[in-house]
Amino acid sequence: MDQPPGNPDQSAAATGGPPTCYRHPGRETGIRCTRCERPICPECMVDASVGFQCPDCVREGSGTGHSPTANQPRTLAGGTIAADPRLVTKVLLAINVALFIAVLATGSRLVGDLDLIGLARDYRTYQVVGVADGQWYRLVTAMFLHEEIWHIGFNMLGLWWLGAPLEAALGRTRFLALYLLSGLAGSALTYLVAAPNQPSLGASGAIFGLLGATAVLMRRMNYDMKPVLVLLALNLLFTFTWSGIAWEAHIGGLVAGVALAIGLVHAPRKHRALVQWGTCALVLAVVLVMVLARTATLS
Repeated sequence: MDQPPGNPDQSAAATGGPPTCYRHPGRETGIRCTRCERPICPECMVDASVGFQCPDCVREGSGTGHSPTANQPRTLAGGTIAADPRLVTKVLLAINVALFIAVLATGSRLVGDLDLIGLARDYRTYQVVGVADGQWYRLVTAMFLHEEIWHIGFNMLGLWWLGAPLEAALGRTRFLALYLLSGLAGSALTYLVAAPNQPSLGASGAIFGLLGATAVLMRRMNYDMKPVLVLLALNLLFTFTWSGIAWEAHIGGLVAGVALAIGLVHAPRKHRALVQWGTCALVLAVVLVMVLARTATLS
């Protein structure tokens, strides 16, 4: 017979053991409801768009409970559950593909105008160009720019495979912030470390940010970590063994993605917005510091 809900971690606190199901106190479990975070056993788990929910939250979400937020279901990170949980992923993919088609149509001219470069002379006009010359937009435009079919192919597969579940788990706004800030961090580290006349382009920094965030999310959901860790190890192997890869963008994006995901999925519910957007602001501040520091050395 089901037990009435109480303190979800009361038995765990008393025994020092793992949490037990809030409806079946004798059953240990490592799974929690994605909405209320109470421990739930396999019998009580109800499939949701992301993870599992407890029976009480399912009833509230269907409008049969008495919660004032019954008709406002939320994602794991507190975002609004959208009718199309992959919309932002699709839009980002479309932007990348559209720019790739534009590059094919215009040749290298568009690449020279939008790629990431610290400071150099334009081979067409022999004018000084680059981020250090005030063209900060290159930090963003380079994130959506590709020249080779294999390059955009790998990155867009990664965006679709990793982006769709992350967007469903985080919500549109938080997912977009994760993608853009991870990409910016990759651009900033490249600008800081690489030679000022070394061009760089591609969505790899943002994709590595999604990969790092996926690892954090899977750990948060108590899923098997082996697949994502193997994928991460293989990508890092390619990063440091293949020629022509800007490792700085990969590492910058990865570190930013992990930091952002920790703030997004582990934020306490009481101060969720403050912690989440504070984490985003902190990552953006680090990006600005790197860019300003490098610009000062090149001025």
